[in-house]
Amino acid sequence: MKMAAVHELAEDCDAIVVGVDDDGNLDPTGQQLDQKLSGWLGRVLNRETRSGKPIGAKLLAAPDAGALESIVVLGTGDPANRDCGLAYRTAATAMRMLADRKRKHVVIGFADGWDDTLARAAVAGAAAGIPGQDLYRAEIGLVEPRRVSWIGVSDTIVQAGTAVGEGICITKRLVNEPPNKIYPESFVEEAERLGRECGFEVESWDKDRLEAERCNAILAVSAGSDRPPRLAIFRYNGGPADEAPIAIVGKGVTFDSGGLSIKPSDGMKDMKCDMAGAATVLGTMVAVSRLKLAKNVVGLVGLAENMLSGSSYKLGDVIKTRNGTTIEILNTDAEGRVVLADTLDVAVQQEPSNIVDLATLTGACLVALGIDVAGVMTNDTAWCQQVKQAAELEDEKVWELPMWDFYGEQIKSKVADIKNVGEGRWGGAITAAKFLETFVGDIPWVHIDIAGPAYADAPKEWRDAGGTGAMVRTLIRLLEQAT
Repeated sequence: MKMAAVHELAEDCDAIVVGVDDDGNLDPTGQQLDQKLSGWLGRVLNRETRSGKPIGAKLLAAPDAGALESIVVLGTGDPANRDCGLAYRTAATAMRMLADRKRKHVVIGFADGWDDTLARAAVAGAAAGIPGQDLYRAEIGLVEPRRVSWIGVSDTIVQAGTAVGEGICITKRLVNEPPNKIYPESFVEEAERLGRECGFEVESWDKDRLEAERCNAILAVSAGSDRPPRLAIFRYNGGPADEAPIAIVGKGVTFDSGGLSIKPSDGMKDMKCDMAGAATVLGTMVAVSRLKLAKNVVGLVGLAENMLSGSSYKLGDVIKTRNGTTIEILNTDAEGRVVLADTLDVAVQQEPSNIVDLATLTGACLVALGIDVAGVMTNDTAWCQQVKQAAELEDEKVWELPMWDFYGEQIKSKVADIKNVGEGRWGGAITAAKFLETFVGDIPWVHIDIAGPAYADAPKEWRDAGGTGAMVRTLIRLLEQAT
């Protein structure tokens, strides 16, 4: 799908997207279209908004007007209160409404006059809205138009929004791929392809290198699988050579059976999504490279399958991690934090200024916050505030959970330094974060538990079910604004 900026309403378009605010005022493109249609659009909207309620999103069949077939009218809210979330969702909704058939040229006019931040979010939503989880169906449910033109949005912003949307789409696609297609080796192959295409470096540690680097935690989780593990490091150098990078770290368990602490079938069927943290890191690296961000960024992902066999790691095992900390394994289904233990230590070795990790880590976070909110936990209030501010500006919902010292007492082991679960069911998202905190030292660090928002069981009007690409926009905003 090709996106470009244009200056006027094209005569050859077969669909137009216009906006109407809460007071019923059409945007400039909508007004121009209404004049062309001799007031037809205004009369339709008067009927639709007679109740005084704001309009949502409506797909209208155009009257006889040459090539034009369809008009989407979007409610764009109160101009004084628009935010990036509304911009993203409304654009994605419009594109999904128009994706019911093949279209040659869609013109979008509702962002005319919006500031660059909102316009970029709208372009990102349009770029990311259509692709969904139907990767292997004979007939794809929604079809992208051949060309999309934006009126009143600069070419620079169109290209920037497209880059953000591409990063989200890559994240969604990787999460939606089945586990026989995405596993540690194939994830790295995809990363290497994207790195060559977008301009960031990819370093991959195979099993032999992991053994040499004493990454015993990653090796333990993967021991039951025929698929060998990997650790991948992505480097983008857009800032000064002497500037410390920001590290973004992702959990990449490409399938999680639970190991010997085996999950029931219902709990296992969506566990291809357990690498969403790694997918988010890779999607963000693509967007950062496309945006030519003036920052140094290093991404790290620990990749493993958690499977069952005679060589699986066991309850009661003690693992000596890369940084020397010993872990007693009391639940092999609490494997993501074990993979991240070594991955975070490698991140520390990169001497970053700050670290953010993302992981579909705990069901406890879903219990605490629901499916639409990510939990954030930190060792540094100022760094966490920057993460939360970025999420708020992008309208991606996060909520900070406490990290009081007594939670750390709950992961102390009697036979090793720490154990990989807390005491019982209580506070599980926080005790998992306290486990991770062991491996970041004094570096400002934020852990984002994306178990809820990373994968959706049901669709919404602006996105399909499956992978959502959650937190890509927040990470990009954070990297742009980090101080």
